[in-house]
Amino acid sequence: MFSTREIYWNVGHSVLIPMYLFAFIAISILFYGFYKRYKVYKKGKPENRFDNIFQRLKYFLSNLFLQRKVLKVLSVGSIHALLFWSFLILFIGTTLIFIQADILNPLFGFKFLKGNFYKLFSLALDLAGFVAIVAVLTFIVRRFIIKPNGLETTKDDIIIHTLLLIILFSGFIVEGLRIAQTEINLENNLKLFSPIGMLFSNFFTTLSENSLLISHKLVWWAHFIFSIIFISVIPYLKLRHIFTTPTNYFFKDYRPKGKLATIDIEDESREVFGVNDIKEYTWKDIFDSDACTKCKRCQDSCPAYSTKKPLSPMKVVNDINKISFNFAEHNSLIDVVGRDAIWSCTTCMACQEACPADIEHIRKIIDMRRYLVLMDGEFPGEEVQLSINNIEVNGNPFGNSFADREKWIEGSGVTLLSEDSNVDIMYFVGCYASYDPRNIKIAKSFIKICESAHIKVGLLGKEEKCCGDPARKIGNEYLYQMIAKENIENINKYNIKKIVTTCPHCFNTLSKDYKDLGLTAEVVPYIKYISQLIKENKIHLQKQNFDCTYHDSCYVGRYNNLFEEQRNIIKLLGGNLKEMEKHHLESFCCGGGGGRIIADEKLGEKISVKRIEMAKATGQPIIVSNCPFCLTMFEDGIKIAEYEHLLKTKDIAELIEEHIENRGH
Repeated sequence: MFSTREIYWNVGHSVLIPMYLFAFIAISILFYGFYKRYKVYKKGKPENRFDNIFQRLKYFLSNLFLQRKVLKVLSVGSIHALLFWSFLILFIGTTLIFIQADILNPLFGFKFLKGNFYKLFSLALDLAGFVAIVAVLTFIVRRFIIKPNGLETTKDDIIIHTLLLIILFSGFIVEGLRIAQTEINLENNLKLFSPIGMLFSNFFTTLSENSLLISHKLVWWAHFIFSIIFISVIPYLKLRHIFTTPTNYFFKDYRPKGKLATIDIEDESREVFGVNDIKEYTWKDIFDSDACTKCKRCQDSCPAYSTKKPLSPMKVVNDINKISFNFAEHNSLIDVVGRDAIWSCTTCMACQEACPADIEHIRKIIDMRRYLVLMDGEFPGEEVQLSINNIEVNGNPFGNSFADREKWIEGSGVTLLSEDSNVDIMYFVGCYASYDPRNIKIAKSFIKICESAHIKVGLLGKEEKCCGDPARKIGNEYLYQMIAKENIENINKYNIKKIVTTCPHCFNTLSKDYKDLGLTAEVVPYIKYISQLIKENKIHLQKQNFDCTYHDSCYVGRYNNLFEEQRNIIKLLGGNLKEMEKHHLESFCCGGGGGRIIADEKLGEKISVKRIEMAKATGQPIIVSNCPFCLTMFEDGIKIAEYEHLLKTKDIAELIEEHIENRGH
């Protein structure tokens, strides 16, 4: 006789009609719940997230079944992944039972759940149920006993964990009662392939046959009813992320990383710029808020939150959700989120990188800033408004003259494009390397590196203006587009083919955002450009040992995935590199991004000081960076922390220049 068990044992096939009726009701409630939420998503503006369909499907399936995004944080992610895989196995097992009991067997008399296959089937479901219980209990201990800082616990969590435990335990009780009645005294080894059920059966061996049968039937129905309740409440609790989070993988943003939407500022029919009303977001922004699992990974990664500022990316997303689904539509989103929270963001993208649901936090915050600046004329401080005015009038945030922009090149032999446009590359210098004495040294080092490789460099000089990044990230889209178009016009008139930048913010803006406005030239960050010159043996370096740590700037690392080129150069120069606590994709922001470089840091602790503390902890005397904002913030942070005797900053261009081999050229 094949090893198998009778499906619907003791409860009988008469349960089919009420069972499927209740199931139909539950699924109807589920679909209705999501339909109501779908109508809310539709309040947002249209946005195409159905391009690159095969790429989207691949990403969706790999993250759904392999839990890649979830497993980025192994400690908690592995438990969540185990819970998912356990329920996936249980779902597959239930589906197989349905196929045999309700389709193949009644229609064709065919059974496949038997023999060795059934033994493996039974064992897999038993172990999956056990792992699920362990995972749920682990989450209960974490959420209700350990209570990590910042992890919100609501009635949803109580309902969800209670339902899961009831369903899982009642399933094993049903199995234990059945084994106690039918298998406990048999020599048949089938019960060995239900080890957890067999363990539960030991609690029921003293019951009479009648008690076992009645208890089995009652618990079977309880297990079924609670399973039906679980399905019904999914759209109405945080449980909805079972569906919304995987769906959000499909709707991933495939534009260049960190690229912002370019508003048509000349559209006279447009009455509102930016977002204060939920309807001004796209449907994807609203859907994002429904995909949030409240795991707080974004919050834990946020430099503003970790330095006691009033910004939590998780709270921003959930405030959007509350207004979308619970509050009156006329509620001001900005008032709910809070201005201090909106202005605290450095746009470092650590939140988006950490998020296991692929939620896009940055553009939501930028859109609210756009409303504040363009519609209400608000800025985070008078110093920011002064810098914005300086950019508009003088083309730089410092208020220096256009003529001063090219003063630093005196005696350097650099070519001005207005005098000779026949150059190998155009160097887009940026404001800090043009005016700030400390960063001018980096510009000069880059020029000397190019000279050693016999590269002819051209500059716009006084024709160059701020790239517009600080203005745009602070919310002034109008000013950004105005100066960007002027820069593009000046670049295009010289027929430039390749632009190199030493500022990551300039690089990101020119290489991604300027493309919307007509820039066609190739834009390359100086790290990549110099790395290529070294590979082509155009730069000859002397190796000299030194100790250092390296800071991944957000706009080089997370925004543009450049990590190894600079580390390889440091090692090639003889650097003994020791990483800080947070590095590569998890690097900690300097505090200067998102326009914060032109704003005073008035709330909480200094972000730059926290990063300097991480650098000090390495015991290395040099912090190497590749961004003028980072360098400036670190110089200030070292002074505030009074570590001048312990730490000094160097840009990677300065290091390379120091190690260039003198061959008599």
